[in-house]
Order: sequence, then C-alpha cells, then structure tokens
Amino acid sequence: MTFLVTFHTHFDANVFFRKVKALGQARMKPVPRVLSSSCGTCVEFSPAAADFDAAALAAMEYESIYRIEGESFELLYHID
Repeated sequence: MTFLVTFHTHFDANVFFRKVKALGQARMKPVPRVLSSSCGTCVEFSPAAADFDAAALAAMEYESIYRIEGESFELLYHID
C-alpha cells in the first residue's frame, strides 16, 4: 500500500520524510496537479509493515493523507 502526504510547509515535509523513512520506502516529490497543497512538496511512502495504520501518523504535522489507488488518490485524512 502506498500513501501520499501533503503539507502546509516545506519544513513539515522534511521532518515527516525523515520520520517515515524508518517505516519503509519514502521519497519527496512535487505534489501532483490534481491535489492541492500549500507548499508544493509531498512525501510518497510505502510502509514495510503490512498491518500499517495511517492513523498512526496523527501526531505528525501534515495537511492531507491520500492512499494511492492506481492513478487516483483516495483522501484518508485532512487537517485544516
């Protein structure tokens, strides 16, 4: 399962990226045009654990979490 996370600031994206690298594969990239983001940088990651729950990321700073489904994005969480 692959997730895409957007952020309000580039700093938040960097901090998040460093934390989730320990959970599996992660990379920073530009936000896809079909999604909205305040800073333009997102993190795409695939957790190594099959039983990973995206709710575990609730304590981290982010704008939105999406599950990548083929070519589409399913919004899981959004924080204003």
